[in-house]
Amino acid sequence: MKLFAKGLLLIAIPSVVELALLGVVFHTQGNAALAAKRAENTQQILWQANSLADPLLREAARVRTGIVLEDPSFIDRHAVWTEFSDRITLLARMVADNPLQRGRVARMREAAYAWRKEAGEIADALRMGHSERFARLAGNGLPPQIETVREVLGDFIVEETRLDEVRTGMLRETRARQQDALILAVVGSMLIWAFTAAAFARNVGARLAALGANAERLGEGAPLLPALSGNDEIAALDAVLHQTSARLRVAEREQAALKAQLQARAAELASANEHLRQESQDNEMFIYSVSHDLRSPLVNLQGFSKELQVSCDDLRAQINAAGLPEQERRAMAEVLDGDVDESLQFLRQAVTRAAAIIDALLRISRAGRLEYRWQRVDIARLVERVLGGLAGKIPQAARIDVGELSPAWGDPAALEEIFANLIENALRHLDSARPGRVEIGEVGPDAEPVTEPGRESGAYVEKDRGRKIDEATRARTRTYYVRDNGVGIAQAYLPKLFRAFQRLHGGVSSGQGTGLALAKRIAERHGGRIWVDTTEGAGSTFFVSLPAQPLGTAWRSA
Repeated sequence: MKLFAKGLLLIAIPSVVELALLGVVFHTQGNAALAAKRAENTQQILWQANSLADPLLREAARVRTGIVLEDPSFIDRHAVWTEFSDRITLLARMVADNPLQRGRVARMREAAYAWRKEAGEIADALRMGHSERFARLAGNGLPPQIETVREVLGDFIVEETRLDEVRTGMLRETRARQQDALILAVVGSMLIWAFTAAAFARNVGARLAALGANAERLGEGAPLLPALSGNDEIAALDAVLHQTSARLRVAEREQAALKAQLQARAAELASANEHLRQESQDNEMFIYSVSHDLRSPLVNLQGFSKELQVSCDDLRAQINAAGLPEQERRAMAEVLDGDVDESLQFLRQAVTRAAAIIDALLRISRAGRLEYRWQRVDIARLVERVLGGLAGKIPQAARIDVGELSPAWGDPAALEEIFANLIENALRHLDSARPGRVEIGEVGPDAEPVTEPGRESGAYVEKDRGRKIDEATRARTRTYYVRDNGVGIAQAYLPKLFRAFQRLHGGVSSGQGTGLALAKRIAERHGGRIWVDTTEGAGSTFFVSLPAQPLGTAWRSA
């Protein structure tokens, strides 16, 4: 039997015993980890349950205050129920494996929403001045629905407390067994390997020591000792070490050459990056300078057009007072009221258009240079502010529906500009031949959006209906949409939809054609994206995905 076979035999025997000991250790570790996880989960459930009734009690206090003061503004219909819904949904998810507790959560949810309905009826009655119907609720007692929630919650907490005690006891027992198994494994391993080392040291210790010395010298890059004699496995390994040492010396020479090439390439890339940075800075400075330098001529044009208008009015008065023959007076009046007045009107329109283009250039330039204030943004309140600012632009026959909108992560002002551009774009392109409708909502966690980003074609993202958003992407992002039933967009115009100064309905709607380009730039700086699903004559749906949690520094500096 060769040395290698003997060594394997001497190693196999203690290894089998050690593997058995390790199996026991791993088994006890698994049980301990499972017990710790269950105990921790119970603690989390108890903490969540203890704070579940707080929003309901605050809402009950507001309802009593509203009834006493006959003021429905004390009754908060949104924030409290959003908080309660989040908490009870999380609680239901945490006890999903416990049918008894899951049933109690369902009963608490049912009673709470019954109270929500009654609170809504109270608020409506207070608005109509019928507070006497609910005078009985102004006392100190809690509504029966909240009492039901508190009773069921008490039973829930008692049961979870019992489970916590049981699981804590199991955790102590498993940790004790884990400690015993670990001690046994350590002691057994030490004894087994001590016996194995003694067996090997008698006949192969010296050769292994020489082999180890060569391996150490190889790791340090030092020259190796002379090769070992013999034809056993140790000698073969020592020969491999010598071959490896020779190959490493060759590799070191090649590495030095590659390092020199890499340094040269890095210098070229640094020079190219500096050139690109300088070009980008020059472009921004050019846009800024052009925009500001053009304002002075525009102001002069606007002022002189007004002066010309005043001069024309004076000339018209002088013609009327000069007593000229009727034919000459009519000819001069046609020139002043026709060609000159029309030319002045075209001049003022051109000045206004140029000023709007300059403002659009400045907004696009600033979009890439602004430092964002990253924070959690309430998209629902943001959309409410946007709609308030656009109140004067909403057609009388138009209807706007806003669904549930989850918070996102980003700069509040920048995100407000995204939604303002999308909503204003939807209102601007409504079809006057039918009642307009704009819907603002969020793609749900279990829903598949109408359109999902597929292949990039310029600035347009084509349809890809065959995929579903994976769970990892869905957990990191929020996808919102703005849907309208307007004139829609022809397929031929989609590749340039998100480019600046592209007015696809120039003869129908106003605007400079920069809103969608600006929204796309802001979304991309947030690490998101924007795309559209549209049918000409039927309407469009713009989707925008935004981060739901803080992004890395790479995205923030983009």
